Amino acid sequence: MQQKKIPMRKCTGCNEMKPKKELVRIVRSPEGEISVDLTGKKSGRGAYICRSGQCLAAAKKANRLSKAFECPVPPEVYDRLAEEIADG
Repeated sequence: MQQKKIPMRKCTGCNEMKPKKELVRIVRSPEGEISVDLTGKKSGRGAYICRSGQCLAAAKKANRLSKAFECPVPPEVYDRLAEEIADG
């Protein structure tokens, strides 16, 4: 029996490739709204981050989410991410 391929994504905080299910997705919708996507299925450009405070701090400090989406990321998104990481 053939093994199922595990989708890998790169964390914007630590730049490590990890299985998609271990990461939190942040998405910029076609309308330009940036939000946390817990389902992983919203349409739009996505960026991924580990469920660790260190990766979130590194991504925020280096402005990596803004670079990935090519627009500024509102502070509310970082607050929502911090809540999600604390819960998960």
